[in-house]
Amino acid sequence: MPSVTRPVPGAELPTSAAELPAPAAEPTAPVPGTVPAGRTGTGRAFGTFGELLQGALPEPDGDFLVTFPLARWSTATFRPAPPGTGPGVRVLPAHKTKARRVAEAVLAAAGAADGGVLEISADLPEGKGLASSSADLVATVRAVGDALGIALPPDRAEDFLRAVEPSDGVMHDGIVAFHHRTVRLRHRLGELPPLAVIAHDLGGQVDTVAHNRTAGPVPAADRAEYARLLDRLTRAVARTDLPEVGAVATRSAELHAARRPRPGLDRLRRLGRDTGGYGLVLAHSGTVLGILLDADDPELDAKTKHVRDGCAALGGTVSVHRSLGTGEGRTPTGPPHRRPAHPTEN
Repeated sequence: MPSVTRPVPGAELPTSAAELPAPAAEPTAPVPGTVPAGRTGTGRAFGTFGELLQGALPEPDGDFLVTFPLARWSTATFRPAPPGTGPGVRVLPAHKTKARRVAEAVLAAAGAADGGVLEISADLPEGKGLASSSADLVATVRAVGDALGIALPPDRAEDFLRAVEPSDGVMHDGIVAFHHRTVRLRHRLGELPPLAVIAHDLGGQVDTVAHNRTAGPVPAADRAEYARLLDRLTRAVARTDLPEVGAVATRSAELHAARRPRPGLDRLRRLGRDTGGYGLVLAHSGTVLGILLDADDPELDAKTKHVRDGCAALGGTVSVHRSLGTGEGRTPTGPPHRRPAHPTEN
């Protein structure tokens, strides 16, 4: 069954190097102490440009991905309802129902009797493979926690998201290997310098949950190769070996395309060679495929034009993105005010 597609709402993607977003600061950590009534909480979470690697390992529940943090964000604001209002969260935009569920779960786990209003804004278009949904949910956990004055570290965010949907692992800083279906961290790989991604977008949207549900079994030989690729990528990130990172990401795109053909893969691979890119990076359950380059490449605009011209026959659009580099986008930490109980999974 093919992935579900529909017209795209939401933010436009940048189209040139001049439009690359600068890394934004993360939200302030909750301040310990007495929390004023009606305190407004905020939370943010970065998205990812697809995955540097995604597949399945030769072990039970071996489905995994490796994140590629992107300098684009989802921001959530939570305003608690007045005391005595009762439970229930109203979310804006109204279609962000998963975020509402997560907010209500955090409130329930914290023993809060009243609900509130949750507002989400993001520059992560939906259905593209940029982890927009996971970023919304992580930002929501952080916003509600901030409003209540409770510390919700990444493993607690995993608990809340696990009851809702598979997650891209954006609750963890840096590049991580993450079991997205069971929503648990495998291991941390580290960080890389900021990179530019010249991306081709096929158009439409992919429903990630439906995509995961219809994915076929991964052959044993491929599982063994994914294990080798994960080892290679772990070493490459530790050494900041960008050509090796690009080689692993390209091989991941090729393996995925063997099961779910990706129009334009051969053309993007050729354009990547033309522009001196490190390799390709794919949104395995999205619509974008990109060429990895240095973020400060002086010829980035010219290379973007070359890729755009080369992709004209494919249709779709070409855009430019920037990854989060070493030290950027880290979640601040601070002493907790109090911690909620673990949420009930359903």
